[in-house]
Amino acid sequence: MAKISLDDMSPEMQAQKEALIQQYEKESKTRSFDGFLLSQIVYWLSVAIAFYHFITSFIGYPATHLHRSAHVAMMLFMAFFLYPASSKGNRKSLPWYDLVLALLAVSVAVYVWVEYIPFINRMGSPNTMDVIMGTILIITVLEASRRISGWPLVILSLIFLLYGLIGRSLPGILMHRGYNWRALINHIFINTEGIYGTSVDVAASYIFLFILFGTIMNKCGMGRFFNDLALAFAGSSKGGPAKVAVIASGFLGSINGSAVANVVTTGTFTIPLMKKTGYSKEFAGAVESSASVGGQLLPPVMGAAAFIMAEMLGIKYGVIVISATIPALLYYLGIMVQVQLRAEKLNLEGVPKEQLPKLGDVMRERGHLLIPIAFLLYMLLFSGSTVIFSAFWAIVATIVVSQARKTTRMTLRQLLDAFSEGTIATVSVAIACAVVGIIIGVVSLTGFGLNMANAIIQLGRSNLMLTLILTMVTCMILGMGLPSIPAYLITATMAAPALVKLGIPALAAHMFVFYFAMFANITPPVALASFAAAGLSGGDPMKTGLQSVKLSLAGFIVPYFFIHNTALLLLDTTPLVAIRVTITAIIGVTMIGMATEGYLFTDLNWLLRIVTFIGAILLITANPIQDVFGIVILVAVILIQRSLRRKEQQALRA
Repeated sequence: MAKISLDDMSPEMQAQKEALIQQYEKESKTRSFDGFLLSQIVYWLSVAIAFYHFITSFIGYPATHLHRSAHVAMMLFMAFFLYPASSKGNRKSLPWYDLVLALLAVSVAVYVWVEYIPFINRMGSPNTMDVIMGTILIITVLEASRRISGWPLVILSLIFLLYGLIGRSLPGILMHRGYNWRALINHIFINTEGIYGTSVDVAASYIFLFILFGTIMNKCGMGRFFNDLALAFAGSSKGGPAKVAVIASGFLGSINGSAVANVVTTGTFTIPLMKKTGYSKEFAGAVESSASVGGQLLPPVMGAAAFIMAEMLGIKYGVIVISATIPALLYYLGIMVQVQLRAEKLNLEGVPKEQLPKLGDVMRERGHLLIPIAFLLYMLLFSGSTVIFSAFWAIVATIVVSQARKTTRMTLRQLLDAFSEGTIATVSVAIACAVVGIIIGVVSLTGFGLNMANAIIQLGRSNLMLTLILTMVTCMILGMGLPSIPAYLITATMAAPALVKLGIPALAAHMFVFYFAMFANITPPVALASFAAAGLSGGDPMKTGLQSVKLSLAGFIVPYFFIHNTALLLLDTTPLVAIRVTITAIIGVTMIGMATEGYLFTDLNWLLRIVTFIGAILLITANPIQDVFGIVILVAVILIQRSLRRKEQQALRA
């Protein structure tokens, strides 16, 4: 019998995949030029941009303003070439006005490079030309963002620019001293607090390199490897295809950082398998979307969020990775438990073993692709090397290791294609980081972040739990419809300070807001990842979104507990306490799955589901006394359910 393979996708499935990416991920709606000259310009320019970032990561970057202005100019130039002005715009040719916008964007960087020393010396008192160039930069950044991601970020940026101008006239906590346009340009353009701030710095260094690393890994067949590995491990178990979706999407999502792209990449393959096994359309879509969103919470790459968090907090990348590991694994455990219980409840079998790839064959064929990932982890966590240096050598290692077997070997053209695709994939992220720089610039200039924190605390009346709930709601609203990185940047700027002011460690506060900014992708009414999965499964989008929330319930609960007990983040704890907290959290998350799915050996009635959920909460709080009560509840539920199961079996035999 033929083996199941990722390569078995029909042309119709491939077409559906592309259509869904374009429908739910606006960043993918790029031009495809008919003309040879334009297509070659875009191709070779994108290769050159990738080589610039790759080589400078090794030999060293130019001075701060020079490097960041060059990066933004490159990304803007590519944006105006790749993205039409409207959804109905011509995708086969380049209008004259897009060429003008592209050249205007480049002129700003040329100005910064030519005027560099006087430009820096004028910080605080910009001249007329500075104001003109800064205005051009803001306009081109906003227009590029509108084309790529739509109106939300643009409208938010315009509101903040207006706020900066008229704040003197606003009431209450919104009032500030007020700034004219020249002062805003000085802060947003000349200072490193605005567009050329931290978010663009991270995009120009870490994010670009890790996206490039991901595209090269993908060219080598890493996506196929993750799917085959997951199939070999879990495909034949009860509900195997759903477990394959969870494992493969987690691996892939950590590297590519896009929930929607992850859904359609792995979901095109896994969702039909789940439906064939017996899972409902909505459940199949929800498994894929929940697992895809979780990839951005999963070390080592976390969709590049780990690097931004490290930069914003001024702590080592390794600390972020270590702290993020247990909560991320608990999130995936919660999904796995529900998948397993649903399979047992419906008696869903896995894929016959003869149709699955063998683990030994998978490892022989592509197992060597794990070497660059292991090498990257070693470099990041143990060698003492910088993130940028580690990323450079991880890319080199991938290129070298891929040559080991014919199935993963890249030709020179394929390598150049990977460099080109890396640049194109970075454009949307880089522009989002640039436009977020406008928001962050106004926030830092006006003190809005501090006012926002005070407002959240006042609404919460200094009650930590109420403040956490308000922060969660704020993060999910701000994160609706936004790519993950700008969603995190905005929420970290506006919401995290409220928690820090209440004495929460900064890393725990940032992890909290990051989790809920990500969950906006699966939570109705704007649940892009869930809606994309529903497009693949044929299920109802809203029902798929609600099912995604159920599957991700552990992820909604765990952040509250690592705020109260940072041992879950491995902060300020001993090894013994960390082990105990981890074990009780694992049991607690398993019980959340039981309560949510309403099954253990047989159906759980509503009373037992409520009691089980209470027991789960007691275990996750990491209080030793409460742990005892939680374990007692678990044992009691197990005994009751076993007794009920035996009675059911006796009744069937009778």
